[in-house]
Amino acid sequence: MPVAHSELTFSQRANYFVGNLFLRGLIGGLKLIPYRWRVPAMGWTLRKVAPLAGFHKRVRRNLHYTRPDLTESEVDALCHQVADNVGRTLAELYAGAPFWARAKAAPINGPGLKALEAARAEGRPVVLVTGHFGNYDAARSKLVQMGFNMGSLYRRMANPYFNDHYVKAISATGKPMFEQGKRGMVEMVRHLKAGGNIAIVADMHAIGGQYLPFFGRPALTSTVPAELALKYNAAFIPIYGLRGDNGIDFEVVVADEIPHSDPVTMTQAVCDDLERMVRANMGQWFWVHRRWKPMHDTPHPDHPDSA
Repeated sequence: MPVAHSELTFSQRANYFVGNLFLRGLIGGLKLIPYRWRVPAMGWTLRKVAPLAGFHKRVRRNLHYTRPDLTESEVDALCHQVADNVGRTLAELYAGAPFWARAKAAPINGPGLKALEAARAEGRPVVLVTGHFGNYDAARSKLVQMGFNMGSLYRRMANPYFNDHYVKAISATGKPMFEQGKRGMVEMVRHLKAGGNIAIVADMHAIGGQYLPFFGRPALTSTVPAELALKYNAAFIPIYGLRGDNGIDFEVVVADEIPHSDPVTMTQAVCDDLERMVRANMGQWFWVHRRWKPMHDTPHPDHPDSA
């Protein structure tokens, strides 16, 4: 978890401050470019910056650990695709109205759509789970504009200077927003009890979670979303904002509702469904995350390149 600003060293604060200035300057400058060119421009920028920032190294490490069957040329291509998608997503999160218009126009389909609409008709709460895939905020924006009572759980960024800017940007899509932590959990539970819906990005390394298979490797995964669904009789449904072939449009995919059973079984179903989506669209997942730490912090005998 990110530490409090007061706990940072002077060097850490200085690095974060400079990083915040760079990112905000880059985003502000790109806003001068029309949206249809701005989004691919940010993707291009991240493709150039990614090798210098160590992103490609992390992507390679994750892929070598989980997909050793890929060739080096396939890994190279995915490094660029991942950086491009991350850049586009960052530009979209700060775009405001042009992004909301694209999300509103996105077709929404999938076997779980009927369950989602039925829950709204019944006044039943819904726990929607997604991953850092495509643009995860496109799905939330689509549902907000369809009239769903959406709340979202977010994780505070490590950079305290940039975090405030980030929260302001994502809050513009719709509120309430719940910061991960004790206070945010209390507010989120209150929202669920009132029959509201919450969206949770559930594919981060989660201290206190369970090691569950994801791409055949144990990944520390939070079971809290499933526990909330069980406790408050909420429908438990995976959802994704899939990026279109043109790079700026989306399709919102609502997967099958996951039946209530126990938190581990339900959470494993989330992991399996996300893996299915990622395998079909490998370049759209954020392979830059340290999803499998600390499992591959040391070389694995089967995958020497994972060191």
